[in-house]
Amino acid sequence: MQTNFSLAQLADPNIEEAESILRKCVHCGFCTATCPTYVLLGDELDSPRGRIYLIKGMLEEGVAATAEVTKHLDRCLSCLSCMTTCPSGVNYMHLVDHARNHVEHSYKRPLFERLLRNLLSYLIPRPFWFRGALNIASLTKPLVKNFVSGRVKALIDLAPKDLPAASVVDQPQTFKAVGERKGRVALLSGCAQTVLAPSINEAAIRLLTKHGIEVVIAKGVGCCGSLVHHMGKEAMAEQQMKAAIRGWMTEIEGEGLDAIITNASGCGTTIKDYGFMLRNDPDWAERAAKISGLAKDITEYLAELEPVALVDKEKGDEAAKIVAYHAPCSIQHGQKITRQPKELLTGAGFVVRDVPEGHLCCGSAGTYNIMQPELAEKLRDRKVKNIETLTPDIIATGNIGCQCQISSGTDIPVVHNVELLDWATGGPKPEVLE
Repeated sequence: MQTNFSLAQLADPNIEEAESILRKCVHCGFCTATCPTYVLLGDELDSPRGRIYLIKGMLEEGVAATAEVTKHLDRCLSCLSCMTTCPSGVNYMHLVDHARNHVEHSYKRPLFERLLRNLLSYLIPRPFWFRGALNIASLTKPLVKNFVSGRVKALIDLAPKDLPAASVVDQPQTFKAVGERKGRVALLSGCAQTVLAPSINEAAIRLLTKHGIEVVIAKGVGCCGSLVHHMGKEAMAEQQMKAAIRGWMTEIEGEGLDAIITNASGCGTTIKDYGFMLRNDPDWAERAAKISGLAKDITEYLAELEPVALVDKEKGDEAAKIVAYHAPCSIQHGQKITRQPKELLTGAGFVVRDVPEGHLCCGSAGTYNIMQPELAEKLRDRKVKNIETLTPDIIATGNIGCQCQISSGTDIPVVHNVELLDWATGGPKPEVLE
C-alpha cells in the first residue's frame, strides 16, 4: 500500500511503525473472509482492509478521529483472525492499537459512552470494586432488567446470580512444589478472573505444583493492562504494565523465574507484547522485553513438562467426556497456540472435538460484549450453535471472557482447561459439572 506521510510525521516512532505496517498491505482481501464483523455485516468498512484504509487516511492527514471512523474501529473485536489469514504479514494488532490511542486523544465521545468506558476501565481491573459493583448489579437486576436495554442491560447481565467467595491463593505468596522442585514460575492472578472464577487460579496452582513447579504470586502485580490498552487508554495501561514488570523483576532478581504463566489468554497476548509496547521507553524497554520473553500460556508451559499420572474418577465419571474445545482468539490468533490445549486434554482422557468455524470470535473480547451488545450476542449465538452440533458433555476454553460469554448462551457447562486437567490428575471435580 502506498503511503504519503511527511518526514515530520515519520519522526514520531509510532507513525513510523504504522507506516511500515500499512505498506505491507496489498489489498488482497483475504482478511475479509475471516473477520467476524464483516461476516455478520458485509460492510467493507467493518473488515480489516476497510479499517486499514480509514486508519491510513486519519493518520496521513493528521486529523482528529471522526464519529464514522470511531464507529468502525469500535466494532473491531481485536480478535486478530485477520493476522492468521494475512499472507503479507500485516501486523493489524499494532496498527489498530495505535489508531485507538489516536481516537482516545482526539475524539470526544458522547457523555454516556465516556462515563461507561471510564467506569469499566476503573472497576474491572480492581477486584475489590469490581466485586462490589457486581454484587450491587446482581441485587438490582430483578428490579431493573425489564426497564433497561442496550449497553446498560449488557452491563447488568454480566452480573452472575451468585459470586464465588474471594480466594486466598490470589494474595502475594509462594506455593511450594510437590516433591522435587523442577522449576519456579510466577502466575498472573489477574483481575476480573479472581472475582468471577477464582477456582481457575486454584486449579492452576495445584496443577503446576503437582508437576514439581514452585509457583509465586508476585507482590504488586495486578491487572496486566490489557483491558484499558484495548480501550486506547495508554497512560493507564502503561501504569499497570510497569507495576507488573516491577513485581516480576523483583522475583527474577531474587530467586529467579523460569516463566511467567497466564491462564487468561487475553492477558497472555498483551504480556507477550510488553517489549513492543514499551520499546521507546529507555527506562523500561529492556525489562519489558525480558518479561515478554518469559511469558507463557499455562498450556504452552505444561506441554513442555513430563505429564502427571491420571487418577481414577469417581463412580459415574469413568466414561471419557466429550469436550468441545473453544480456542480463544487470543490463543489461536494472538499467541499462535493451537495444538497444546487439545493435546493436553486428550492426554488427560477427554475426547476432544474441534468447533466448526472455530476461527470466529465468540463476541466477548474484553468489554466488547458490553459496548457492542448486539454484535456480541449474534457472535455468541453463532458460536453456541456451532458448538451444539458436536453434542459435547463439556465446553473447554482458556479465557475467562470466553467462558462467561459462551455460558450465557447455553446450558452445556463451560470449564477452563486447567480445571479439567487438574480434575483428571486428582483435583476436585469442577463445580459446574456437579
